[in-house]
Amino acid sequence: MDKREIKSIIEALLFTWGDPLSLKDISSIIGISKEDVYNIINEMIEEFNYNRRGVQIVQFNDKYQLSTRPEHHEWISKLYTPKTSKGLSNAALETLSIIAYKQPITKTEIEAIRGVKCDKALNTLLDKKLIKEVGRLEKTGRPILYGTTDEFLLQFGLKSIDELPELKDLTEIDLENIE
Repeated sequence: MDKREIKSIIEALLFTWGDPLSLKDISSIIGISKEDVYNIINEMIEEFNYNRRGVQIVQFNDKYQLSTRPEHHEWISKLYTPKTSKGLSNAALETLSIIAYKQPITKTEIEAIRGVKCDKALNTLLDKKLIKEVGRLEKTGRPILYGTTDEFLLQFGLKSIDELPELKDLTEIDLENIE
């Protein structure tokens, strides 16, 4: 198979699947190495950008997804009536920020930082698939540990959690001694 055909197949896979696909999955489907897939997808990203295509390939972690360009939102929004979906409340945004920067983290630790209960905010974030249960703490009651999801990265335009901006001038809270 030549590179042009591989690019065509990758584009078709990303278009058809809709959800993010990992390098491993694409490599397995096409039958070429992950390194070759990585190089070809990066070439495709450059070509899509150079040619100002209406769609782009977005990357986060080791996953790729086909997406429309944000600058075309004005025209795309005229195609449909969007669902009336409320954004996140300040409480949910605060909770999400704490989880993003301190993950994995328990509900008790989040509440200690915020100073208020966070049940509703956690449920909202779980419903919107911005956070997930990533494990349980090995202590009494085995509290749930929360972390962010790929959906979080996608919604905030991040390739990985490492792209979060640095936190400056914040007082460190000793999470080790919270019961």
